[in-house]
Amino acid sequence: MEIGLCTFGDIGTHPVSGETRDGLTRMRHLVEEAVLADEVGLDVFAVGEHHRRDYVVSAPAVVLAGIATRTSRVRLSSAVSVLGSDDPVRVFQEFATLDLLSDGRAEIMAGRGSFIESFPLFGYDLADYDALFAEKLGLLLRLRDQETVTWSGRFRAAIDERGVYPRPTGPIPVWIAVGGTPASALRAGSMGLPLALAIIGGEPARFGPFVEMYRASADQAGHHGNRLPVCINCHGFIADDARTAADVFYAPYASAMNRIGAERGWPPTTRGQFDAMMAPSGSLLVGTPDQVTQKLIALHGIFGNSRFLVQMGVGPVPHDALMRSIELLGTVVAPAVRAATGG
Repeated sequence: MEIGLCTFGDIGTHPVSGETRDGLTRMRHLVEEAVLADEVGLDVFAVGEHHRRDYVVSAPAVVLAGIATRTSRVRLSSAVSVLGSDDPVRVFQEFATLDLLSDGRAEIMAGRGSFIESFPLFGYDLADYDALFAEKLGLLLRLRDQETVTWSGRFRAAIDERGVYPRPTGPIPVWIAVGGTPASALRAGSMGLPLALAIIGGEPARFGPFVEMYRASADQAGHHGNRLPVCINCHGFIADDARTAADVFYAPYASAMNRIGAERGWPPTTRGQFDAMMAPSGSLLVGTPDQVTQKLIALHGIFGNSRFLVQMGVGPVPHDALMRSIELLGTVVAPAVRAATGG
């Protein structure tokens, strides 16, 4: 079982203390979090791509390259690369470079993107949202598997017998990140690609059939669905006692979710709803090390997944508390979950 962290590099003002965290401070803290994750034995550190003022990471490969020079074993992934609004050639070259810098630790988590700011920013029509991703994913996989490529498509200039360099140490793992769209899961399964499923609300058990559908699609395409890696991504936070975990995490979490929710028409996140999501059947991994351990074991029982990623820095969570949470995840929770799930 691989256990790691993902982050969007949230910046902004804490809704209670009023402390404001700017981009410079957040980037320094983000690197410190990755170094600690490496030191305490976590398996993956993943950073998102966003193009808006509340997140500091718009160039995941650049951030991960900086982290690569300070770490030695943790795998380094995007979470996600918004492939539909990017150039697959540049994405491949950037992550191939990261792979060389990190001695083979680079991964790409490709997704359509839950935010749309990058599409008008880079001159793409949102009407082509899914078609852009499908075409560019195909090209990215071709670039990964072939040194010299001939390719043509609808949204990008053709490539005629061109080599694409540098080459990585080996094939870079490409995961497909989904948030609950059945067509995305079916596509990942039919292509035999690992699935990263984000669960950010409700009861995780409702996604069980979703993963089954993914594996069935893989089986139908001859990819042996039960052998494909599945990653579950959840929001979470760990402290030495449950009250501290909830009290520290709630205010920044609610401020971030309510800001996004106001844009999307979601109802506000209240403390009662937050506490309900902390329950054993809820989606939040918030509590003591033992509570989070038991929840991860239960989730593994539902999904049979091979990887967990925990997003702890949702909103401007205080850095010292976040570092303690990472320490507890790596030194207490991860060994217990691995032991209970067979390694």
